[in-house]
Amino acid sequence: MRGSFTYAPPTGPLDILHRDDDILLLNKPSGLLSVPGKAVEHADCLESRAKMAFPEALLVHRLDMDTSGVMIFAMNKAAQRHLGLQFERRHTVKTYEALIWGQPGDKGEVELPLCTDWPNRPLQRVDMEHGKAAHTRWEIVARHATHARARLYPTTGRSHQLRVHMLAIGHVMLGDRFYARGAALTAAPRLCLHALSLEIYHPSDGARRAFHAPCPF
Repeated sequence: MRGSFTYAPPTGPLDILHRDDDILLLNKPSGLLSVPGKAVEHADCLESRAKMAFPEALLVHRLDMDTSGVMIFAMNKAAQRHLGLQFERRHTVKTYEALIWGQPGDKGEVELPLCTDWPNRPLQRVDMEHGKAAHTRWEIVARHATHARARLYPTTGRSHQLRVHMLAIGHVMLGDRFYARGAALTAAPRLCLHALSLEIYHPSDGARRAFHAPCPF
């Protein structure tokens, strides 16, 4: 991370996308941690806010602090196990939207292994020898003068996967305080990465369900 950073998460009520006896879908704002950080001042997070409103809510997965969008919680232990296995076995379908610097082709795939860049953590990097397998499909849905709007479809869930994969093909995400530099960094007031939709098997009956959160940028 470059320069000093002060955690000042956005305020406001929970943005509830869906709730039933088994699952809770929330639209996480950019700038809010998914789970508490180690420091006391990093205690505020989506998990703690969800539990204040719904004490039975249980964590299933995470989004990066700067990423917004669809995040699912379980409302009981059985649903948590069911959803956890879906993420582990890659039975979920995740779609993200991002603004990326420059003009890539119309679509493509990135299959590059990733690992933590330990001297610069929490940054991640491509490592062909020690990295864990990571795969992302992408397509361009709109073009602008300096950047493009992309849909991203990760089939793995590595830390910072989408950011580093786009960086690896020469198209860093706008507003990314970890990886962007110069005009790409200052082009947006936040990381332009949003979890647009999540498709799962519902824990109650196994029916395939998709949940969406409108892109805010």
